[in-house]
Amino acid sequence: MKNNTLRIGTRGSQLALWQANWIKKQLIRTHPDLDIQIVTIKTTGDKILDVPLAKVGGKGLFVKEIESALLEGSIDLAVHSMKDVPTDLPEGLGIVAVTDREDPRDAVLGRDRTPILDLPRGAKIGTSSLRRQAQLLAVREDFVLEPLRGNVNTRLRKLREGMYDAIILAMAGVKRLGWEQEVTEILDPGTMLPAIGQGALGIEARLDDGATLERISFLDDEVTHSCVLSERSFLHRLEGGCQVPIAAYAVREGDDVILTGLVASVDGRNVVRDMDRAPASGARELGTALASRILDSGGRRILEEVYCREMN
Repeated sequence: MKNNTLRIGTRGSQLALWQANWIKKQLIRTHPDLDIQIVTIKTTGDKILDVPLAKVGGKGLFVKEIESALLEGSIDLAVHSMKDVPTDLPEGLGIVAVTDREDPRDAVLGRDRTPILDLPRGAKIGTSSLRRQAQLLAVREDFVLEPLRGNVNTRLRKLREGMYDAIILAMAGVKRLGWEQEVTEILDPGTMLPAIGQGALGIEARLDDGATLERISFLDDEVTHSCVLSERSFLHRLEGGCQVPIAAYAVREGDDVILTGLVASVDGRNVVRDMDRAPASGARELGTALASRILDSGGRRILEEVYCREMN
C-alpha cells in the first residue's frame, strides 16, 4: 500500500457514511496529496434491528468489528459517533481526536407537531433509549414508550405511518442528514440530559501509527475533547452501559468544564442528578468525582436494583 493512502473505517448507515465523508473532506482540504478510501464495515449492531440494544449487549455492538479491522491493519482510522463508543478500548487503540461538537440535544419529531408535553395522555413515544425513557417518564408517567430502531428514514416512515405520536432522535444526526424541517421541538438539557458524547465525532486509531496520528491531529477540538472526556469518565466510574439510564453533559466556561450527570430508574420514579465544575486540565477527575457523589446520593441503589433485576 502507498504511504499516501489513508483508509477510513465506518458503519454503512446513511449517517455513518455522512460522518466518514465529512472527515474525508477535512483531510483532503488539509492533505490534498492523500488518497483517502472509505471502507464500510457491517457491525453486529447493524444486523440486529428488531431488539433494543439494552437487551443484546449495548453500544459496543457498533464498534467491535471496526476495532478488529483497525487492529488487523485493514483500516487506518475509524470514525465513530462518540455516544456509541464504550469507555474501555482495546489495547493499542485510542480516541485520538474529537471533532467540534454538533448540537448535542435531543429532538422531538411529532406526527402533528404538538410539543411533547402537550400530547394527550397515553401518547406513544418511539425511542429505544432507556436514558430518554426514564427522563420522559419522570415528567409524564402516562407516556407509553415503544421501541424504535433503524436508520433515520426508517424511523420517520414509522412515525408518518402512525405507529407513534412522536419519536425522539439526536439533533446532531437530524442536522447532518438535513431533516431539520421535521423537528417539532428541541429538548433543553434541563429537561432531557443528552447521552455521553452526543453530537461529537471521535477518531479512533492505532496508538503506534505515528504517521496517521500526525495527519489527523488537526481534527481534534480541545474544548469538545475535554467535555467528552469528562462525560466518559463519569460513565466509566458508574460502569454503566445501555442497560441503565445514565446521562451526562459537559460545557466549557472559560478554562473550566461544567459537568451535569444523572442516574435514573427505568420507570423515571427515581432520578439522581447533580453538577460540578473544575479546570479543563482536571476534566477526567471531574467526571469520576461527580459519579462518586451521585452514587453516594442514591445512584448506587438505583444501579444495584437494575442489575439485580437483570440477573434474576
